[in-house]
Amino acid sequence: MKFGKEFASQMVHEWQEAYMDYNFLKNLLKDILDFKKKNASSSEVAATPNGSLKRRISMYRAFSGLQSRYTSFKGSPVNNNNEDEVILVNTVQQEGHHQTMFLMSSEQGGEYEMVFFKRLDDEFNKVLTFYKKKVGQVKAEADELSKQMDALIALRIMVDKPSIEMHSAQMMDPASVVPVHLRSQIMEAIQEVEMTSEEILEDESTREKRDPTKMTPMGFRPAPLEILDNVKINIEPATPISTLKNVIKSSKSDLSFSKAELRKAEEQIRNAFVEFYQKLRLLKNYNFLNVLAFSKIMKKYDKITSRKASKSYLEMIDKSYLGSSDEVAKLIERVEATFIKHFVNGNRRKGMKSLRPQAKRETHRVTFFMGLFSGCSVALVAAIAVAIRAGNLLEHEGRGQYMDNIFPLYSLFGYIVLHMLMYAGNVYYWRRYRVNYPFIFGFKQGTELGYRQVLLLASGLSFLALAAALSHLDMDMDPKTRKFETVTELIPLALVIVLILIICCPLNIIYRSSRFFLLRTAWHCLCAPLYKVTLPDFLLADQLTSQVQAIRSMQFYVCYYVWGNFRTRSNKCQESSVYQILYIVVAIIPFWSRFIQCLRRLFEEKDSMQGLNSLKYFSTIVALVMRTLYSQKRGTFWKVMAASTSGVTTVANTYWDLVIDWGLLQRNSKNRWLRDKLLVPHKIVYFVAIVLDIILRLVWMQLVLDIQELPFLHKKAFVSVVACLEILRRGLWNFFRLENEHLNNVGKYRAFKSVPLPFNYDEDKSQ
Repeated sequence: MKFGKEFASQMVHEWQEAYMDYNFLKNLLKDILDFKKKNASSSEVAATPNGSLKRRISMYRAFSGLQSRYTSFKGSPVNNNNEDEVILVNTVQQEGHHQTMFLMSSEQGGEYEMVFFKRLDDEFNKVLTFYKKKVGQVKAEADELSKQMDALIALRIMVDKPSIEMHSAQMMDPASVVPVHLRSQIMEAIQEVEMTSEEILEDESTREKRDPTKMTPMGFRPAPLEILDNVKINIEPATPISTLKNVIKSSKSDLSFSKAELRKAEEQIRNAFVEFYQKLRLLKNYNFLNVLAFSKIMKKYDKITSRKASKSYLEMIDKSYLGSSDEVAKLIERVEATFIKHFVNGNRRKGMKSLRPQAKRETHRVTFFMGLFSGCSVALVAAIAVAIRAGNLLEHEGRGQYMDNIFPLYSLFGYIVLHMLMYAGNVYYWRRYRVNYPFIFGFKQGTELGYRQVLLLASGLSFLALAAALSHLDMDMDPKTRKFETVTELIPLALVIVLILIICCPLNIIYRSSRFFLLRTAWHCLCAPLYKVTLPDFLLADQLTSQVQAIRSMQFYVCYYVWGNFRTRSNKCQESSVYQILYIVVAIIPFWSRFIQCLRRLFEEKDSMQGLNSLKYFSTIVALVMRTLYSQKRGTFWKVMAASTSGVTTVANTYWDLVIDWGLLQRNSKNRWLRDKLLVPHKIVYFVAIVLDIILRLVWMQLVLDIQELPFLHKKAFVSVVACLEILRRGLWNFFRLENEHLNNVGKYRAFKSVPLPFNYDEDKSQ
């Protein structure tokens, strides 16, 4: 692989604008090479008097004064007799930037090389400025983590105080014996006192200046327990109860020195250390890649121009902050030592495994079973088609009964499988175009599912659902009993129960981390606004707004198996007023969740756009209610209400999709009517997506136009087709929504999530 591609593949994509623009500099070198080739051929044809070309070119040079500028550059004076001297590099003291003077500008093509070095300096100064800024940020975070560790260690000592006091009493009484079950607790407490995190994370100079009078005779100093007087703790998990408490009083509470507080504080600081360590590693890799890129480009320059300028420039890089600073490396070592000592009891292998989680390796087993289940699903679809054709089931007298009672049961699995297939496609293209979806969703590193894993789950579920559906195609009743087989009629319910059990299974099987993430996020959506709204919460709520028909299918399960007579494939619960009211209520739940989430963000973030977004979801709720009432009651009034409210919300939702969520339709952008930055290289894709989103937003019109059943398609099947179109639209929306979110992160150089810390220092008391 060429270095340019390798360089791009190893970038932190959110920082891509801060990396050295290797491709642009390489193009400048190509211009120099093309010029030299052109002049090499033309110089053989035209003969020029000695010195005339040099004088002609010098007439167009900028006048630089009567005194030589070379004296203002650092380093040894210019030696005109030294033919290897090509460049001089100067550091501007006031700004801390570097400037390179090209000494061979009078030669042919010197202008091209001057442009190259000017852009090279710009790139180096950009990288240097960004690196300094990031190092300053991580140093400030290291200081905060040091204070957090001091408070944690002091809290550990206070919690284990009885053990320490007992140990002191035993030491004063030589005849006494320390109980075996207390020795480990005592030793851990003593080890915590022996070395605090401040010794790990502080600078060498600070350690040398430490007051020796504060050291104990054993050579270590105890953790300052008095810092707990200036600390308040905030370790309450985000729960509905804690949210209600926070409305009444502050979330900060005084320390009670309990083991529960200690355990929760340790977990939060542990997560903060892991995230901080990843940031340090990426920053170190940023330094290494850019230094390597400058080395590569300078060697290319030497090769093209047959000069020896790389040595001088690379020496300057080595002496600069980018090349000589070792603060990040030292912080990495200190974080490793602190984490290993205080969180894994000195087990380096276990500690490094936590700090550097390994990415999941793709296995052939996943691909094999994905192919197996997919092939079986295709075969089952063919078998169902043959069974329908051979039995002439489309004309069967029991067709209406089957479509009204059995088809809605299995359509639920179709909605789920289709959504999973769309998500698998999204994951594939997110990875292809380097959208950092694990960071955006907040997945724990190494636990995110790839598109193969999602396809495996989708194909497995489709195989089970299709096999069950094939067993249900017998529409004739038993001539002896005049009843359907009870076991066969219970298959859809059994599949739903199995699916729920798998999702909630506590065992570490079938991607437990992803299942629990889904359950936790769904619970946050259900309990909105009692949880702080995060991006995964409102994204999942948006997915549920496209699964209204699936939610109504779950309602039908209750109707069919609880209130209906599933043994005879009949139910009358759909005709009851209670069912019709619930038919509306269950459909607006995801929209109501998004409405409440927007209101909470409006009050917390003071963002007026969230208020407008809440109005958009409220209008959608009104339109959904009106369309449902029209389908139930009919009449001109309800038809007009359904059409008018749906038209308003369609315009609002379409505008929000294209302009706010996707960031498109920007008139003055570099890519007209799109946006400045695009990840997909083909612009036509965006315009096709815009048209499809508008068309699929208008599928509600089939209701007001009374197109609810086609001659060759049953009403229930038609409703399922419309629901599938909405799922397809949501899958399309997902890709461009996350692309826009990713580009916003890139624009803000945001590559890390913020981790809450447990201890809050009271600055007034500490001063």
